[in-house]
Order: sequence, then C-alpha cells, then structure tokens
Amino acid sequence: MTDAADAGADITGVAGVIVWTDRFDAMLRFYRDVLGLEPRGVKASFANFAWGGFRLSVAAHDGVRGPARDPLRVMINFAVADIHAAHRRLAARGAVFSRPPERERWGGWVATFADPDGNTLQLLQLPPEAQTSGQG
Repeated sequence: MTDAADAGADITGVAGVIVWTDRFDAMLRFYRDVLGLEPRGVKASFANFAWGGFRLSVAAHDGVRGPARDPLRVMINFAVADIHAAHRRLAARGAVFSRPPERERWGGWVATFADPDGNTLQLLQLPPEAQTSGQG
C-alpha cells in the first residue's frame, strides 16, 4: 500500500471525459451543432472531440437509461475568452441557460446550461490575470 503523498504521483492530468447516453444522435447534434465542437472522429455510437491532449467523448452505453438522475454530480466547464459572446451564440443555437453569465467573487464569469440528457454544463471565463498566467 502506498502512502497518501504517493497516491497521485503517476497522474499527470486529465486525458478526457466520456458522457454516456442512450440518446446518442441527440447528444451528438447538441455537442456538434449547438456547442459548435468539431468532432475528431465519429462512429455509429461514439463521437470524440479533442483540444490538444484533452478528449471529450459522447457515446452510447447499454447501461444508461433516460436523463441524468443527478445532473449536478459532475459538471463540465467549457473555457471561453468572451462569455457574453459565447452565451449569445449558444442561446441562438438552442442552448437553454438556467443561469446567465454572472461574475463570481473570485473574478471569473460563469453561465450554466444543460445538454439533452440534463447533464450540467458551464461556460467559464477566467479572470484576466488567470488567462495570461495559464492558471485558474
């Protein structure tokens, strides 16, 4: 058994996230057409969107049924440079926001919406000093 200090020593980052669904076509259309993400690859029941070394995938899974039962359990934050422009663009494409862009106490901006399965998504604009330093 390793001690707590060594527990994450081999983890170098997050490589990706998979959003499982039983409504693949609707989810693919949302992430591709509403969010405007460019698929890196699409198969019959799996789509992969990639930025640098990070992958966001949407895929069918036979163990998933219906909308997210606890949509606040995991939240995907999408980094944006201009949250107001991104909010306007996504709203015009059909994204329904439960929270419009609001400034947070820590200086950044957040806007909240959901995908067709009810998973919670957010636009996240870091404060200027965090954008230039690469930290969040």
